[in-house]
Amino acid sequence: MRKLRAIHFAPAFAIVALLAWAFASPIGAAPDDDYHLVSTWCAVVDGTECAAGTSAATRSVPEALVDSICYAQKPEVSASCQDGIDFTGTANTVTKRGNFSGGYPPVYYAVMHTFVGHDVEVSALVMRFVNILIFVGLITGLFLLLPPERRPTLIWPWVIGSVPMGMFLLASNNPSAWAIMGVGTGWLALLGYLETSGWRKWSLGGVAAIATVLAAGSRGDAAVYAIMGIGAVFLLTVPRGRRGWKRYALDAILPVVLVIAAALLFLTARQTAAGLGGFSGGTGGSLAPGAATADLNGFGRFAYNFLNIPFLWAGNFGQWGLGWLDTSMPAIVSYGTIASLVAVGFVALRSMWGRKLVVVLAAGATLWILPVYVLTAGGDIVGEQVQPRYMLPLILLLIGLVMLTRKDRGYSLSRPQLILVIATLSIANLIALHMNIRRYVTGIDAAGWNLDAGAEWWWHIPFSPMTVWAIGSLAFAATVYIVVREVSWPGRQVSSA
Repeated sequence: MRKLRAIHFAPAFAIVALLAWAFASPIGAAPDDDYHLVSTWCAVVDGTECAAGTSAATRSVPEALVDSICYAQKPEVSASCQDGIDFTGTANTVTKRGNFSGGYPPVYYAVMHTFVGHDVEVSALVMRFVNILIFVGLITGLFLLLPPERRPTLIWPWVIGSVPMGMFLLASNNPSAWAIMGVGTGWLALLGYLETSGWRKWSLGGVAAIATVLAAGSRGDAAVYAIMGIGAVFLLTVPRGRRGWKRYALDAILPVVLVIAAALLFLTARQTAAGLGGFSGGTGGSLAPGAATADLNGFGRFAYNFLNIPFLWAGNFGQWGLGWLDTSMPAIVSYGTIASLVAVGFVALRSMWGRKLVVVLAAGATLWILPVYVLTAGGDIVGEQVQPRYMLPLILLLIGLVMLTRKDRGYSLSRPQLILVIATLSIANLIALHMNIRRYVTGIDAAGWNLDAGAEWWWHIPFSPMTVWAIGSLAFAATVYIVVREVSWPGRQVSSA
């Protein structure tokens, strides 16, 4: 009988950590959740959960889908404003907010629709749990299938790139959850497919296909990122001379099919085509860094956006608010997560060769140039229209490429360095989770470490806000410690034979 090790418990700890985030916010808390929940319910217009509206551009849906966001962009208002909402789905209302004209690819909404029931609250929670299980399943499967020397490249991007935005979205009802997990895992599964053989090779090919569908089936921009990931793998693995081309040509059939599938799903999404032409109608400069920006135009606007794009990236690490951008994080969260990212990434740059340099520079340039173009074309500035979460899948791809090492070399930090990174990320997650729960339990106008005191809203579950926070924080810390110890602890790395 195989001896149990700490790593065998990591998936369970990860599920618990993400479940804490799933319960940390009420229904409707993710960005544009009224739109995405309605789109999920109306993936099938069956006359029960979703019916035809007063026009082709409207639908009749449960009132709770629209009214659940009563606290949105009102950070001092707790989720207790939902107390009068009928979550049983018996009261309907007509809305024009939904994926009725194909703005987003249909796959995410169609899959999530299978979990729609008469109780809106329970259905939405079940969907969050499904997203968590899909993510943990993908990571666990890849960990088991990839060669040991590729495991640090799998683990580190999620460890240093998920707090707080990634944790929030992975446990949400937002299609960005699929975009993040699909783009972040698909390219590495494909790399493993091209580097292995036998049943392991075909299993990794299957994971790559699933990840591509998850990404391209959730958001149009994620389809583009998935194709970029596939392109990066091609550049990393294509044979230099004629030798090996015959086998590589056969292996390349799968990635070519995946590119075609992603491209077809991209063509179903109007939202990305509109975005590439520039959004319109700026929301003001309240989130823009720096001083007065109202009169920026022409080159001035371009220069401002070009120089401030890192502020957009930093939004995923706590610089911007969670939810409807109304759940602010203390500076310790963003400073801690960004410092950990820079430290770990800087060490990873020790392992560099020509092809890796090309794909890292290409991904980094895209991460900078694409949002500059979209913002400038739409007459917007950083802080308007383009949100950090749009960039997170590409950020995770870039981190993964940076963490890539040659097959005969591992990745490791010293024990003090690893302990510092683990502690920093655990504390950042602990604080971010506490702030997120606080925002909905009482609103931000209340203070104090005890989340149970004066609670105005909470789920009808046997666990209090403080219990969920404590268990979730400990589970996250345990997960990070276990996986980092497994893949990067000095003396534990497994080199290829």
